[in-house]
Formats: sequence, C-alpha cells, structure tokens
Amino acid sequence: MLYVDTHYPFCILMVLSDPVNRLMRAALISDQEFVRTLNQIMKNEVRISVRELAEKSGIAQSSLYKILHGHRSPNLSTLRAVVHALQHFERLGEGEFIGLIAARPVLDTVQERNAEVDGHRIRIREYPVHTMEDAIVAAVRAEREGATAIVCAPIVSSIIEQLVHIPVATIIPRESVQRAIELAARKAWL
Repeated sequence: MLYVDTHYPFCILMVLSDPVNRLMRAALISDQEFVRTLNQIMKNEVRISVRELAEKSGIAQSSLYKILHGHRSPNLSTLRAVVHALQHFERLGEGEFIGLIAARPVLDTVQERNAEVDGHRIRIREYPVHTMEDAIVAAVRAEREGATAIVCAPIVSSIIEQLVHIPVATIIPRESVQRAIELAARKAWL
C-alpha cells in the first residue's frame, strides 16, 4: 500500500508493508477504513478466515462478522486482540519460507499458505508481480528476506537462478503449484 503524506510541500511516498501498522493507521482514520484494511489483510496477505482470527484473538466469530460487515464498531480491546492475533500470524512467516513469485491470478489459486513437505511444515510467502522485471526484483527481495527456495514461472526461472543463491523451482502449467513448492522445499533441504 502506498501512503502519500500531503502535510509537507513535497509529497513523501512511503510503502507501508507491515499489515499491523497499516491496520493501526486505518483504525485512526475511520471504522470503514479499519474494516476495509482488515478484510484486505485477511484475504490477500495473511490469508486467514474469520474463524481463524476469532480463535486466535479470543473474539467471538459473530462479533467479528458484525465488525467486518459494518454493523458494529470495534472498541479498543477488540483492536488490541485483532492486532495481537495478526502479529501471531505474521510471526508464523518468520523462519523458513518459500517465495512464490507469480501473477495475482496464479496466486489466487493457491489454497494454503503453509505446506507440509516430507514431515516439515513450511510457510509460503507470495510475491505478486506483473512484469519480468518485477519477478527479478521479487526474487532478490525474497532471498534477502530469508526464503529457502523460490517458485516462479519458466519465463524468468533461468534468470532468477543466476541471480540468487537458493534453489529455484519452476511452475509448469500442467503440474500444480503445490508440486513446485514441494520440489523447492526438497531442493532447499538437500
């Protein structure tokens, strides 16, 4: 998300990548902005259901539904509980993860954000891209962020393999993304 600070004569652009910071900023703007941002974070970034958020936050699922549909305003204790739950889901991503670099339509087909491969549980971190240049930048970023392997499209895989020092697996259209993730994880553990 891009934030433009218009309080200065020269607009300063900031990328707000941390979901918790964005959610807190949205809560300060309005209830509607909080709901919009929370929905976006749950659906596109953390990829959790209302049930999962309810379990981790200790907030009743019915209360979360009311908040997410604008029938109830979140109070301070609800905000704290949601933030703590999101921080928990974000910490799951620390440590081992595989970077999945693809266009948004491909990423939307991925059902799970975690994979079980040979008895190891590994997190999948998505890097949505639109161009080959975006894919190359995402691969370097994934490696810097600690990815143990990368899964990407065949059109950029040979270039990415030359740039990074971690295994790269290719998404083959006739095979599933899950198989490519498993291959990348096995390569990383060799």
